[in-house]
Amino acid sequence: MNKLQAGDLMTLEAYAKARPEMRQRVIAHKKDRTVALGEHITLLFEDDLTVRYQVQEMLRVERIFEEDGIRDELDAYNPLIPDGSNWKATLLIEYPDVEERRVMLARLKGVEDRVWVQVEAHERVSAIADEDLERENDEKTSSVHFLRFELTPLMKTALAGGARLAMGVDHADYSVGIEIPPESRTALLRDLAL
Repeated sequence: MNKLQAGDLMTLEAYAKARPEMRQRVIAHKKDRTVALGEHITLLFEDDLTVRYQVQEMLRVERIFEEDGIRDELDAYNPLIPDGSNWKATLLIEYPDVEERRVMLARLKGVEDRVWVQVEAHERVSAIADEDLERENDEKTSSVHFLRFELTPLMKTALAGGARLAMGVDHADYSVGIEIPPESRTALLRDLAL
């Protein structure tokens, strides 16, 4: 997938008019790109549309219209767009209760490095987490992480041929593995250069 350029974005005025329709389109698009790993961890697989929407929203909220500010937002978000050999995902750790969240973020230190994907008949691929900056400290992990999963050409070929796809987390305090439903598998297959 190509990285976004300033010319791919709408002006603030044009986006204000298009925003309701774009928001609905992105919500529908994210449906098959969102994977719940148990009750408290969600992966949102990013692509050019999800990133474009995020950049447009940031420009809108921050009222950024100058070229340097737009470039800064693109530089921050473009790394989330997969490049044909990988998937990129935002990992969300979600505990509605504030105290439970505090306790679990301390217990789940390192969880971002224990997330995996597996193409049928191939070895698991562990996430490469937070390449932009460290999101964990001595006391706890963050509730948001950015992950990359690098797939081999054989894995991509197997997926194109119908191989099943599984994902999960293998952490001492949070362990889950699921098979990915066909609609999500199909959506993710579009991110790969075959």
